[in-house]
Amino acid sequence: MKARIKWVENASFLGITESNHAILMDGPPEGGGQNLGPRPMETLLVGAGGCTAYDVVHILKKSRQAVTGCEVKIGAERASEDPKVFIRIHFHYIVAGRNLKPQQVERAVRLSAEKYCSASIMLGKTATVTHDFEIVGE
Repeated sequence: MKARIKWVENASFLGITESNHAILMDGPPEGGGQNLGPRPMETLLVGAGGCTAYDVVHILKKSRQAVTGCEVKIGAERASEDPKVFIRIHFHYIVAGRNLKPQQVERAVRLSAEKYCSASIMLGKTATVTHDFEIVGE
């Protein structure tokens, strides 16, 4: 996998992925940015959230669960000293569907956290990562 990051101006950078998609990242005004896009560390969290949400939906579908929606809310805390790595991350899954079995949702979250989501597993090398979920019936 490859990516390219190009400095645009001030604190703005354009990230271009191997699949030829782009994302603009920017810093806050107090850091020389213009607040034109997410911060790089926010982008890292969004990537981890997308990775684990994909896993959970995929696992539930393979388990023949009638999943119709999945949202992941992430709360994170960073170290106060440089490097300001993530030290705590909590993933809260809101899974929607018809007659979803709680044990199947729990299994999907666990498998993503322990086996499949390389992004959150990698972040777990510096952070305490926790998970919980709720099911919204339809």
